[in-house]
Amino acid sequence: MDKREVLKTTFGYEHFRPGQEELIDGILAGRDVLGIMPTGAGKSLCYQVPALCLPGVSIVVSPLISLMKDQVQALNAAGVHAAYLNSSLSENQIAKAISLAAGGRYKIIYVAPERLLTQRFLWLSRQIEIPLVCVDETHCVSQWGQDFRPSYLAIADYVKTLKKRPAVAAFTATATKEVREDIIRALELSNPLVKVTGFDRKNLYWRVEQPRNKTDFVLSYLRAHENESGIIYCNTRKNVDQLYGILRDERIPAGRYHAGMEQEERVRSQDDFIYDNISVMVATNAFGMGIDKSNVRFVIHYNMPSSLENYYQEAGRAGRDGESAECILLYSPQDVVIGRVMLEGKTGNEQMTAEELATVQQQDVVRLRRMEHYCTCTSCLRNEILSYFGEKVGEPCGACGNCAKHYEERDVTRSAQAVLTLVRAIPGRFGPAVVASALHGDRTKRILDAGLSEKPGYGALAAMPEGEIRALLTSLEEAGVIARTMDRYGLVVPGKDAAAVHAGKPVVIRVPEAAEGEAASSRKRAKLPKGTTILSAEGIELFAQLRSLRLQLARKQGIPPYMVFSDKTLTDLVVKLPRSRDEMREVSGVGEKKLEAYGDAFLAAIGDYLAGYAASHGGETPVTVA
Repeated sequence: MDKREVLKTTFGYEHFRPGQEELIDGILAGRDVLGIMPTGAGKSLCYQVPALCLPGVSIVVSPLISLMKDQVQALNAAGVHAAYLNSSLSENQIAKAISLAAGGRYKIIYVAPERLLTQRFLWLSRQIEIPLVCVDETHCVSQWGQDFRPSYLAIADYVKTLKKRPAVAAFTATATKEVREDIIRALELSNPLVKVTGFDRKNLYWRVEQPRNKTDFVLSYLRAHENESGIIYCNTRKNVDQLYGILRDERIPAGRYHAGMEQEERVRSQDDFIYDNISVMVATNAFGMGIDKSNVRFVIHYNMPSSLENYYQEAGRAGRDGESAECILLYSPQDVVIGRVMLEGKTGNEQMTAEELATVQQQDVVRLRRMEHYCTCTSCLRNEILSYFGEKVGEPCGACGNCAKHYEERDVTRSAQAVLTLVRAIPGRFGPAVVASALHGDRTKRILDAGLSEKPGYGALAAMPEGEIRALLTSLEEAGVIARTMDRYGLVVPGKDAAAVHAGKPVVIRVPEAAEGEAASSRKRAKLPKGTTILSAEGIELFAQLRSLRLQLARKQGIPPYMVFSDKTLTDLVVKLPRSRDEMREVSGVGEKKLEAYGDAFLAAIGDYLAGYAASHGGETPVTVA
């Protein structure tokens, strides 16, 4: 089939998204490609569409069982024969899948990297024509990436075993310039077409909060968004268990997920979330990679992640359907301390030399520092993310938490000079917490034992709350007045502008005005999924009815509701109000297989709603768009 015919009849879309067609054309021409596309940009279609156009069987290397299961289930729901091979299957199931694959049953096979060089899979690879090998989550192949997996290094060796070298396609949502170069080298991509579609996901609202009590913030937020689906990430299993227990006590339908749970309980919890039996998942970062649940309306980070790569990938699980969603990070200085402790306990792998391990550890420190900067800066959060991934940034977006805040400018020249007096007396000996304590005039054992109470500048900011002193140090670092060493300790030293400030150069910083309430959102949101905010009251009523129908159909078939139709498709149904199958074909996300399976049920529901409205409103048709 032609690529556009596949796009419409199989997946229900009229147009390709930015970057998709160029990458698809590259693959169809037999060229290696590398696609860096944010979550929700449609990476999977970039290899699924050509896989259905090309002869033979395409191989997709994928890192997680949940990722494969979700993708295969979605393909089968769209009428595409696909299978996966991983450790979740018994030996008999694997043997049956390989036998069916050898007989031409499947167009796409997902496989764990550990199975590529097994005798059974190598045998299969000799029996079938393989026009494409796709590597999903390809940042895992880079030793300099945030999620290196040694098993990914087997991919290049596997490709060399094939009778005819196929096109090799690599995709990921997060990769800096250095990681992209390492991917090309490690996978031995030949003159690849490299396409970076951009990291700006305009439907995501980025926000950082520093609440006095994180748990109270979460409870208030969940009560205000009780009909929405979301994920709350914590950095430890203990935090997951504690927060989960509190939510359950408050009768909030929540689940939990971390590596310390039994496998059966993790699977049950994950399924409850995917099938909309619960609305909130509390989890460590062990959860979410490969979960293609499209209607996640918020992701809250209870603790600061260790890098912007991790944060962008985890937060990016919100709004995969293209509808508006919130990404909220709850920050406290203690998160940085915990982050450093966790990095100190991190070990490399057996394939790294001591020098390579030292380099990776140094990069981890740099990533943690940049993550801390994101949490404490007053500049546009969207621009901070784009700049980190190497994109050119323009004016502030006007639509993130920082842009929505009101700031006042404050002259802190005298305070900055007081800070420099102390820092110059103890350069590179202490971190910001100890420096703040000394400036505050504390007489703790550590301060006294280190002789800081005798240093010039000690107690110079005693009238200022210690939390404000720490915030001042962050602002002074951003302004170049002070700096921190690039080792794992982050010790405070004079910055590049220290001499000028000491000599009298003014220092003016931006300070946010006090918020009305810690959990108050910087924008008002409906309790229904964000995409419904374009709908009138009548439209929202119909949306709720269609969502209820979607849940009924999904439970009858034993599939996640979003695999029936996404929230975006439901919204489009409400906007377009189709009366026939032909009209329903014009709705985004309605392919032929889904039209056949669900079209009549949704057309009937829309028809009933319209008839009821007309009967009670003198024959009028409802206006469903606000």
